[in-house]
Amino acid sequence: MNTTRQGAAVHAGGIGVEGPRGWAFRAVDIAAEPGTLIAVQGPSGSGRTCLLLALTGRMRITEGEATVAGLGLPKRMGSVRSRTALAHVPGIADLEPALTVGEHLKERALLGPRIQGSPLASLPWGKRHKEATRARVDAALAAARLGPETLPKGLRTTVRDLERIEALRLSVALGLMHGPQLLAVDDVDLKLADAERTEAWQLLRDLTREGLTVVAAGDGAPEDALIVRTARTDTEAAEAAGPTPVQDDTHTTEEEAADAFAEAGRA
Repeated sequence: MNTTRQGAAVHAGGIGVEGPRGWAFRAVDIAAEPGTLIAVQGPSGSGRTCLLLALTGRMRITEGEATVAGLGLPKRMGSVRSRTALAHVPGIADLEPALTVGEHLKERALLGPRIQGSPLASLPWGKRHKEATRARVDAALAAARLGPETLPKGLRTTVRDLERIEALRLSVALGLMHGPQLLAVDDVDLKLADAERTEAWQLLRDLTREGLTVVAAGDGAPEDALIVRTARTDTEAAEAAGPTPVQDDTHTTEEEAADAFAEAGRA
């Protein structure tokens, strides 16, 4: 993987997202330098997914201020989207069970930026395009620690035949394909055994050591991760309460991320 690209600094002050049924999350503060592993923690329904979408420019924040890679949100959402990527986000960045690993990788590679130089070089059948695609795929697989030789049928293995940790690695590889400055990964610990969860977090920590900034939601993050919580304690909630009642957000679930995402405008 090319590690020359600088990761994104992330700074947020009191940011929040209000959806159709109330606040997905609010009053979140972040101060992270490039190459930081940011672990987003909180119970289901506390807005973890929405926070990931907001920090990648895919959901409009409705209170507070934030900058990602020096770009202000929500004013420069498009620029932030171009510098960030999503991985393993249910309903938004899903893998297709019937497609093979190779098909996913080829499709993502073809969606990348045009190759500089001759116009013919950027065509799918151009030699330079094929070479660049192969190099991009190999680099992404290596960074995600996903070796085709370890899969039942190599790159011809379908997603439905992957182990959960392998599917996570593939999703990360797809997110890394075009060199983002920040990678957002949801549900790192979803249905993983303890050893696999440790393995997943180690992968993300290794990526930050190569310069990438990673924002990941889930429990079991390493001790050196920057912990950001989407659910406040009772004391914090009481201190933040104002004269105007806030809508009850106990019914806000991660499923509402899709609603708020659509309302904000999908990338």
